[in-house]
Amino acid sequence: MRGASSRVQGRGPLERMLRIHQAVQGGENPTAKSLAAEFEVSTKCVLRDVEFMRDRLQLPIEFDFSRNGFRYTQEVGAFPAMQITEGELFALVIAEKALQQYRGTSFEKPLLSAIRKMQQSLPDTISISLDEVDRTISFHTRAESILDLSIFDILAKATAAREQLELTYRKPGAARPEQRIVDPYHLANINGEWFLFAYDHLRKDIRTFVPARMKALRKTGRTFPKPQKFSLDQRLHGSFGVRSGEGSYEVVIRFDAQVADYIREKKWHDTQQLRELKQGGVELRMKLSSLVEVERWVLNWAGHAVVVKPAELVRSVADSARRILSRTGKT
Repeated sequence: MRGASSRVQGRGPLERMLRIHQAVQGGENPTAKSLAAEFEVSTKCVLRDVEFMRDRLQLPIEFDFSRNGFRYTQEVGAFPAMQITEGELFALVIAEKALQQYRGTSFEKPLLSAIRKMQQSLPDTISISLDEVDRTISFHTRAESILDLSIFDILAKATAAREQLELTYRKPGAARPEQRIVDPYHLANINGEWFLFAYDHLRKDIRTFVPARMKALRKTGRTFPKPQKFSLDQRLHGSFGVRSGEGSYEVVIRFDAQVADYIREKKWHDTQQLRELKQGGVELRMKLSSLVEVERWVLNWAGHAVVVKPAELVRSVADSARRILSRTGKT
């Protein structure tokens, strides 16, 4: 018993329940008192573990007064919490690695702890090596957002708890930051960047904020009810990124053969349609509500894309290209 105690001392509820399962299945008929002494916890803590095993994990555990200990009323195989496949564990590890750029937030330790506990709880037939995954798979971002992790942590918790915030926020090109009182509705990572969708009490409307532009924030002490009418999918409907508008545009862009494969390899928009062109090019059609973000995207293709319509986008791309040419070589 002392060997078992050294394994579970100071461990979490999953490992305690695993030990209870092993003891009961092995015919030890443990009591709450003996288990509490082994785990160095209270008997109430053990009884809560047993209750969880019975009610949530559907294990047929009961206290047998004739044996003065816990037993199973019918045969039990593997502990339910151990039913996880290598593929599921692998997916969790990949998810953890994808979040590496946000280390330092309150999410890091619980996520890592959960993954390690699941690995330790796997049966012997599961033999995936997390160290091997760490050496062979990684995520890299070309232009990673610069986040103040202390601000991001408060922001994430306030959004989950529906707590009102006061932001010190600096818009691009603004001379100085301004104060905003907001109800944070939704925090979303879109194309590798974080955005906060919140009700802005100054503008009396929902606005999109970039956490990297928040210089400071504090909780006002007020909460707000769950927004019944807010839908992120509806909010982003028709947008090319996060900017939605009131317009309705049929966008047609043609790409030459040099970049056509890059266009074919990705889904750029839910409404997209591709048409093959002669000499290896491809035509992309989309229906958008705003042209701001798609204009910047077209310019990224450095002359390998030609806008066919709408006329507004043809003109704005041409104007931007002329400004680039006029400033080339100037200091």
